Amino acid sequence: MDLFNFLTLIGGLSLFLFGMNVMGQALERRAGGQLRALLEKLTRGRLAGLLTGMGVTAVIQSSSATTVMVVGFVNSGLMTLRQAINIIMGANIGTTVTAWVLSLAGIDGGSLFVQLLKPTSFTPVLAFVGIIYYMFLKDARKKDTGLILLGFATLMFGMETMSGAVSGLRDVPAFQQLFLLFKNPVLGVLAGAVLTAIIQSSSASVGILQALSATGQVSYGAAIPIIMGQNIGTCVTAMLSSVGANKNAKRTALVHLSFNLIGTAVWLTVFCLLQALLHPALLDEGASRLGIAVAHSVFNVLCTILMLPLSGFLERLVTVLVPDARQPETFSELDERLFATPSIALERCQSVASHMAQTSVAALDEALDVLRQYSPDLAASIREREDKTDYYEDILGTYLVNLSTHRISEADSREAAKLLKIIGDFERIADHAVNLLGSAEELRDKGLALTDAAAAELAVISAAIRDILNLSLAAFLENDLDAAARVEPLEQVIDQLKEQLRTRHILRLQKGACTIGTGFAWLDLLTNLERTADHCSNIAGCVIDVAHDSLNLHQSLRDTRNDSEEFRQRFQEYRQKYALG
Repeated sequence: MDLFNFLTLIGGLSLFLFGMNVMGQALERRAGGQLRALLEKLTRGRLAGLLTGMGVTAVIQSSSATTVMVVGFVNSGLMTLRQAINIIMGANIGTTVTAWVLSLAGIDGGSLFVQLLKPTSFTPVLAFVGIIYYMFLKDARKKDTGLILLGFATLMFGMETMSGAVSGLRDVPAFQQLFLLFKNPVLGVLAGAVLTAIIQSSSASVGILQALSATGQVSYGAAIPIIMGQNIGTCVTAMLSSVGANKNAKRTALVHLSFNLIGTAVWLTVFCLLQALLHPALLDEGASRLGIAVAHSVFNVLCTILMLPLSGFLERLVTVLVPDARQPETFSELDERLFATPSIALERCQSVASHMAQTSVAALDEALDVLRQYSPDLAASIREREDKTDYYEDILGTYLVNLSTHRISEADSREAAKLLKIIGDFERIADHAVNLLGSAEELRDKGLALTDAAAAELAVISAAIRDILNLSLAAFLENDLDAAARVEPLEQVIDQLKEQLRTRHILRLQKGACTIGTGFAWLDLLTNLERTADHCSNIAGCVIDVAHDSLNLHQSLRDTRNDSEEFRQRFQEYRQKYALG
């Protein structure tokens, strides 16, 4: 093998790894919605989890990627450890699909049909279709389809380039001696583990082994232990991804490693016994690409058959190895590992935003109770809820901005923008709850009290505020467009109520029925209540705008609703409902 063949080998390997990476990432993006649907249907049954792991990995062609996603799901609370174990087992079988596809390159035969099955025959067509989709179509999903085809074409071209570059090694004695050395099963396992750990993909390392089989010097006796080692090396990615995660995510990564270590130890022992006692002639024969694909699949199926009944044992084992932490764990529902599947990452954002919305509304609801009758416990609860909403806004805003830098679908992009807008309004509602609490404490500390007339007026506007809060919360949580459409007419009624109450307050001041100190607190109350209604209007308007596939027509949509007969009817309905006595 001369320098130019070596450079060709390096170039082929680079193209192979690049093509696999591009294809895998594009497949993950295209499969995002389907992955979410699979998870929604997921049950605790072993078979369901096993088939899910097989299906997802067969689609994205990487058990490492599947396992990293599963670590993220467990870390964010989307999946239990028991479910993760079954999916990881299925992932080990699903990853063997790549080797079967790559084995097509080794098909021999002269018939037209057989030649058409060879990737060298259809890969150029796929590359041509892929470049058209990628360069000339604007739809993001179609561009991803083009990248899938281009990635596949690139990895197959890299595979052929590697095979051509190493074919001359068949007559090199040193290369022959190297693979004679790998006939030692322990060395073979170590070689496979190290190679896979470096490139972090068992599918890629199996492909490299298939390319080397073109030399004719890779016997089954050397290939099988290398394949076993590749399953151990692929665990490195999941182990790295669990750094900084919670204890169950660490356990999930450890399940992957334990599964492959135990499976390899058991079947390597069986392999060594068969080799020593029976001396099968097959082990001395040169391995083909198809034979390596078969060995890869058989080994992973055997590991799953061995370990599937022991999933409970695996769960107990990793629980012992990673014991429960005594200190409380940090918030981990939003995990950056989920960026690999943006649709699922966005679903977790929606879940956290829902908690934030409910917390914010509960804070304002408690603040209205405090205005009626002060309670230290309620005051502490309001401040705690406001702190939570601040924290939620901080982590959600940062996470959504980072998520938006990844390639996501247009629908997901609109949803992310909606959440970014809405969480700010819910955070401000909680701020107004604290402001209302401050007014209640000011009245208490100064020994002031509202007049009976003001208390009755406060009860009316408080009822309207509770109503608009519930409508805006329902609009957001349930995407209820009818509830959202009711918010704006009620918000205008609240605006009118505020002006009427200010006017009545001035009249009381003129008559000496109200003190100036009470009056300042009263005006602050009205301002915070009216601004709370404004934020509810913003939330409902954003829900409606997204339903119309736009985030830029908020004001124009609101103006249109103001001119509608339905709007006027609802406005009159709320005006009568919250009329002052």
